[in-house]
Amino acid sequence: MLNFKKTAAALSIALVTSASAAMADDTSTVQVFYDFLSNPGSATHADAFRAATTSDWGSIGDYSGQVKSSEAFIGQLGGFANLIPDLNWAVEAMHQDGDTVIVRSRATGTPVAPFFGVDGEGRSFEIMAIDIHELSDGVIARTYHVEDWSTALRQLSGQ
Repeated sequence: MLNFKKTAAALSIALVTSASAAMADDTSTVQVFYDFLSNPGSATHADAFRAATTSDWGSIGDYSGQVKSSEAFIGQLGGFANLIPDLNWAVEAMHQDGDTVIVRSRATGTPVAPFFGVDGEGRSFEIMAIDIHELSDGVIARTYHVEDWSTALRQLSGQ
């Protein structure tokens, strides 16, 4: 009987420890990603992004098989800082399931020069994005994303 009680106690502790680890809230780490998207020219936000991602973090935005590295991503956002100085990426919903965080967000901005070949003539865009962040040890290891850039181009062209 004593062995049964010891086994039951050990199992209970293991289950509580396991449940606590599975219930970690990584949403603040993922929020760092969107803070950087909204402040793409900020070295402080770029450093926070680096700290919130693994050294081999990758961005995947299509089925080409191409994975964008964090440094390539930071470089791309630097270009957005000049092109869309008022870029804002607002999180509208964030859901975590284990080591996966799914985000629905709204991106807005007014390009100051042609954007994807469209001269917006001072027009703004507002689009939806869906991202899936996979975490490892509390930091983002991989991000899959889809943005509605076709709607942005339609809005910028006045259609």
